[in-house]
Amino acid sequence: MKITDLIQITELSRGILNVIRKLIGESSILLAIIYTIGHIFIATLCNFLITGAAMELAAVDAIVEPIINGVWFYVLHKVAKRYFK
Repeated sequence: MKITDLIQITELSRGILNVIRKLIGESSILLAIIYTIGHIFIATLCNFLITGAAMELAAVDAIVEPIINGVWFYVLHKVAKRYFK
């Protein structure tokens, strides 16, 4: 791999991060929603694969738990933004 390839990868990474920053900005609620949706999908699959639970039961567990975590994350992010500027 050449140095120019590394520079292009770095520029691409920076561009992607800048787009994400612009989309999310300072919005705690949007960040919490994105996190929660991803968590629901991951938790459903893990619960289904690890425990062998029915997909419906795995989905219920995966929905309830990350919603609680999403609220917690929102509160934590708001507090952190307020006190750690």
